[in-house]
Amino acid sequence: MSDVHALSGAYALDAVTDIERQQFERHLAGCDICSEEVASLREAAAELSALTAEEPPSELRGSVLSALSEVRQLPPLVRPRTAPARRSPLRLLVAAAAAVVVVGVGVGVARPWQDDAGSGQTVSVADRVMRAGDAQRITLEFEGGAKATVVRSPSIGRAVLVTRDMPPPPKGHSYVVWLQQGDAMVNAGAMAQSPDQTVLLSGDAATASAAGVTVESNPDVDKPTEAPIALFEF
Repeated sequence: MSDVHALSGAYALDAVTDIERQQFERHLAGCDICSEEVASLREAAAELSALTAEEPPSELRGSVLSALSEVRQLPPLVRPRTAPARRSPLRLLVAAAAAVVVVGVGVGVARPWQDDAGSGQTVSVADRVMRAGDAQRITLEFEGGAKATVVRSPSIGRAVLVTRDMPPPPKGHSYVVWLQQGDAMVNAGAMAQSPDQTVLLSGDAATASAAGVTVESNPDVDKPTEAPIALFEF
């Protein structure tokens, strides 16, 4: 590396190679500026992570390290001892990563690494439903050992379908999940082609009396064309 000072952030995150580590540690022994930078970064991460009440997702570290390649790490500024410490771009990244770890303290479960729309929302809301104090669980077993569980939280108003060892539907067909609203079955989404999955159902589960699964050639069908292969009564 042309400027060994720029390794301070990556070194603090343990994101350097063995050669870079040896090179930087030799430099660190004689550079008070880099020593202060590394100590400050590690202290910020330690203080924030000490507040955590929830484990971060396993992919978080990888995503943060991947982001390092997109953030240009500036070398420490040579400054008088009395000057205020500079906050480098990587310092902000480390603080943000540590802040992600502490999310979850307080009311509810907030996860800013997940988008509020699309698949991020599915994971976040599904997790809230599974953890809800009023969660209701109904499990059905199928021939061959497959299992399907519907978890509903009236307070959140959503339901989740969890499958294990679910066989694939016939070729050209999909499993479609429904919510029973009065006398009508409302399409709550199609399942992916996977034996083990967690599906957040669309629609208001708080007012539903049951959930069902049918086999359909058109996953967007407005009403079931076949009798349910599974019916979960709330």
